[in-house]
This record gives sequence, structure tokens and C-alpha cells, in this order.
Amino acid sequence: MSLVEARIPIPVAAAELVENALAEAENCDWGVFEDRPTASAWLGSYFPDEAAVRAAVTRARRALRKVADLAEPTITPVADTDWRESYKLHFKPWRFGRMHWVPVWERDTYELPEGDAVVLLDPGMAFGTGNHETTRLCCERMVAYAETRKPDTGKRRPETGDRNPDTGTRSCGLRVIDAGCGSGILAISAVKLGFAPVAGFDNDPEAVGVSRENAELNGVTGQVELFVGNLITGLQGRQADLVMANILANILREFARELVAAVAPGGWLVLSGILATEIEAVRRDFATVAPGWALESRTLGEWADLKLVRPE
Repeated sequence: MSLVEARIPIPVAAAELVENALAEAENCDWGVFEDRPTASAWLGSYFPDEAAVRAAVTRARRALRKVADLAEPTITPVADTDWRESYKLHFKPWRFGRMHWVPVWERDTYELPEGDAVVLLDPGMAFGTGNHETTRLCCERMVAYAETRKPDTGKRRPETGDRNPDTGTRSCGLRVIDAGCGSGILAISAVKLGFAPVAGFDNDPEAVGVSRENAELNGVTGQVELFVGNLITGLQGRQADLVMANILANILREFARELVAAVAPGGWLVLSGILATEIEAVRRDFATVAPGWALESRTLGEWADLKLVRPE
């Protein structure tokens, strides 16, 4: 297939900030490259055509609006080859507990243990695939929460009676909100684990569109509510037993009260998208807004999360 290569120059001094901002936005369209001998840096990637480049530039500008002003890209045709196959070498299935995240091209060959659940991921879509540390931290917290709310614990609401088509188990009747849903991976995973009802929102209509495509890919379109909203309109009038927000640390801190108010008694608030260097500031802010709540944080690579548990 024919592809084009796109490059956008960036200041060398801003390379690390740009890389972090793209990672926080789970924007996998671009790589950040730096050539120290020539003191140059750039964003680079391959795309199927110029229209795809323009769309990716728009997403990058949105993700980097507080970090850097991007110039117009340089677009160069490349020789015919099956570049699309190359990312399959780097994107592998991963799991935590009974939850599996699997690339779509392994749909028919991946062996899923009985009783486990799977989310299919398409790295060809924008907004990330769940491989980033911030998403993994949230996914692990969600699986752990599901384990604490098994039927024999007596700490959940009555079953809804609706069976999960993937696992054959009934929905657990525990509400989930994915605030800033991005690609929808967290909300879709919640459905696969048997949570219901599940809602996800994002202030970017394009992200919500990708979330809906991923929901269709996984056969859960009618089981998850996905809509455009921000941390005020999206949370207004809603409470859930598990609220997840994988967003920038400064935004989490700004809307701490809204996020805390959305958690039902006995529920969890899981925050991610936080650099390890920022976690103490986030912890202090939320400890102030949610006195008496139990707080716990973990670190994965350069990133950290924060779990808050509201008293019953």
C-alpha cells in the first residue's frame, strides 16, 4: 500500500513536554524524534494519505495547545510496502485478572480462558489503545473493584437480570462513569466486566465518535452511554459506584469537587493521567475536598494514579 511520511518540526527544548502531552492525551498518531548532533526535533509518522495527515495534525494541535504551536507538516510519499503490518510486531495482548485486551487481528486466534472477558482494540484508530501506563493503571483498579464486589461479598446492588453476552454472567448493577472517555476503552471494559449502567463522556466530539466505533467493534453499543460533555455537564445529576477520570493532573485538581460529588457512598474514585512528580499535589487537593476518604496511590513508570474510597 502507498503511504506518506509526515514531519512537523518542534523546538528541541520542548520535545519532552510535547511527548508527555501526547502521552497524557493518549494520542498515538505521532512519535517524537530528536537528533542531538543537529540540535533538531520533530513529530513524525506514516499515514495512508494527505487527508489522514491533516486530521492527525488537528488532533495533535488540540493535544498540544498549551505546550507548543505546530507548524505545517512536510509530507513526503514513501515506497509501496505493507507498513500497516509493522505495528503488529509491537502491539501484543495484555491482561489483568480475568480481563484481556487483545488486538483485533487476533480476534479468531486468541485463546480466552472460560469465564474471562475480552476487549478488542484497533491500533489503527486514533486516541490510543490502552497500552499507555495511565490507562493500565485505571484498568487494573477497575478489575480490582469488580473483584471486591462479587455476589458473595454482600456489597453490591441486586443483579439487573441482564446477562453479559461475552461471559454469560449477569450485570452486577454497579454504576460506572468514565469521565474523559477518550477511546472508550475504560467504559467498554466496564461493560465487559458486567458493570451496569455504564456511561462515558468527553468534551471532544471526535473522541466520542471513536468511542462509539470501539463500542460497536466490541458489540456493546446498546450497553454503554457515550456522549459529549465536560466535567460539569457530564457529571451533573449523576452518581456512580466507580468513577474513573484519566485526564491531566491540573484538570483533575480544578474539578476535584465535581469528581468527588459524583461518587456514591462506599464507591471508588480512580484518578489517572498524573505524572509521578505531580501525585503529592493531587493527593493534597483531594484529601482536602474529601476528608475521611481512604486514599491510595501507585506508580507505573513515570505515571501515578490515586484511588479514593468514599465511606459507606
